[in-house]
Amino acid sequence: MAALLEVRDLSVSFRTGEGLLKAVDRISFDVHAGEFISVVGESGSGKSMTAHAVMGLVPRPPGEVTGQTLFEGRDLQTLDEEALRDIRGDKIAMIFQEPMTSLNPVLSIATQLREGMVRHMGLTTRQAEARAVDLLKMVGIPEPERRLKQYPHHFSGGMRQRVMIATAISCEPKLIIADEPTTALDVTIQAQILDLMSKLSERLGAATVLITHNLGIVARYASRVNVMYAGRIVESAATEEVFERPGHPYTRGLLASIPRVDKPRQEALLPIQGQPPDLLHPEPGCSFTPRCPLAEERCLEGLPPLLEIARDHRAACIKADRA
Repeated sequence: MAALLEVRDLSVSFRTGEGLLKAVDRISFDVHAGEFISVVGESGSGKSMTAHAVMGLVPRPPGEVTGQTLFEGRDLQTLDEEALRDIRGDKIAMIFQEPMTSLNPVLSIATQLREGMVRHMGLTTRQAEARAVDLLKMVGIPEPERRLKQYPHHFSGGMRQRVMIATAISCEPKLIIADEPTTALDVTIQAQILDLMSKLSERLGAATVLITHNLGIVARYASRVNVMYAGRIVESAATEEVFERPGHPYTRGLLASIPRVDKPRQEALLPIQGQPPDLLHPEPGCSFTPRCPLAEERCLEGLPPLLEIARDHRAACIKADRA
């Protein structure tokens, strides 16, 4: 089956006063219809920039985007802004990291929910408002008729995130990109939001790309994982495969640094030593070398390619087969 979204050799760079910063470096991955995949990594690894590049939201200049993002066979990178606006919010929707900065503080919830439905679905204002009531009910907001007349500051963080989800699914998109949708929420609300997203994805048949640094979330919801480090995908496999047989030292470091219920409480967590690399001044060879416990001299000779180490399991490490 052809992929819904095909990302091929996607790179995002920024010209700065100190030189060229490559935030995303020639990454490739696929998303199939109805699939729930995740992109994980530390802050600054390129996860959010990848999402912005797919959505056509990288400012140019100073940003430069190369490669292909094929959605239903159509390269989004070749479209002008008007054509992208026809796709954004309609066929591809994005849930941003912080709803308080994504929702307009001076517009009512009704106005913000109606906008996409009027533009993309051709609904009248009255029809869009009736659908907005149904959407707020769907995402678990009580008294939706009254809530529609309110403004973002009247809502808690969890409720604002539910409004963002309602906005994202309002036009029944085929692909939803969720960029750290639960970062600012407490654990209980996080679980509610993610359960809601998972159920809505199944109900609508939409594919979901979840961007997160939380491997616990990945284990519960995602069927496939792409691990990013320093702007590159360093490992890609089914979620169960990654957790049971991680091939890249960075992935194993991430897994070792999170608490587990099946380990003794007294057992210390193992952090990844060092700091992420300076993307303005990249070191030669594998970017994880300074922090890697398995590093050797040949790791400095060049960037390792993302190669298959098992069926549908790829890793960018020269020692992945015996790591």
